[in-house]
Amino acid sequence: MMPSAVETSLAARAAALRAASPLKLPPALFGFLLPASLALSWELAAFEGWITLRLLPPPSAVAATLAELAQSGELTRHLRATLFRVGSGFVLGVAVASVLAALTGTVELLRRLLDPSIQALRAIPSIAWVPLFVLWFGIFETPKILLIALGAFFPTYLGLESGIRAVDRKLVEVGRIYHLGRVGIVLRILVPAALPSWLTGIRGGLGLAWMFVIAAELMGASEGLGYLLIDGQMSGNAAIILGALFLFALLGKLTDALLVIVIRRATAWQDSFVRGA
Repeated sequence: MMPSAVETSLAARAAALRAASPLKLPPALFGFLLPASLALSWELAAFEGWITLRLLPPPSAVAATLAELAQSGELTRHLRATLFRVGSGFVLGVAVASVLAALTGTVELLRRLLDPSIQALRAIPSIAWVPLFVLWFGIFETPKILLIALGAFFPTYLGLESGIRAVDRKLVEVGRIYHLGRVGIVLRILVPAALPSWLTGIRGGLGLAWMFVIAAELMGASEGLGYLLIDGQMSGNAAIILGALFLFALLGKLTDALLVIVIRRATAWQDSFVRGA
């Protein structure tokens, strides 16, 4: 099929704008411009003595501290513990949320019974669950993973449940015309139609899983990036605190980027505005 004149004109205009761009950088590198500029400005301010190095050490000092921790093997231990907790809690939260959202989204009686309570629990701050989880499960790995799962649960549930309920009623009617049963309608109509909302909810759940791991690792943890933060606070070492914050941001961004790749492949059939552009 030959492209229309409008499509040809838009493509030519986009190519002209890219050619006229003063920054000849690959698109993937544009996101590094702001943090790199901030890091250089921060380093310059430290070099000129404009900031207190004890309270705000420069990026070079933070990098040196992380390098020392890596050489001793301590950093690897903390990273492994945090990644295990986030991964386990995220998978558990997404699985439970998906099952409950599928039930409440397709069965009206269950939605009226369960959804109000779930929405009420969603308003409870993450840190408020810590005393109860410690009382119930102790201070070992179980309460930490459950708290992270709780963070991943609510965005995933909300995304899938609202996505199912937003499916066009005409699509369901077409499925009934073709004699699809309840399972067939769910698998062949509701799930594909709600997939973008579900994946968006999962992405939000991953972000909250990284946020909840801080509260989780306050529950008597002896390893993990959250423990590293507390250790830096207790020892008055700002470089350790900033290094842990940097690692949280880096790992969160990397896992989010991997999830975005999966989402794009799973929704490649969408002819969205951004994809078309």
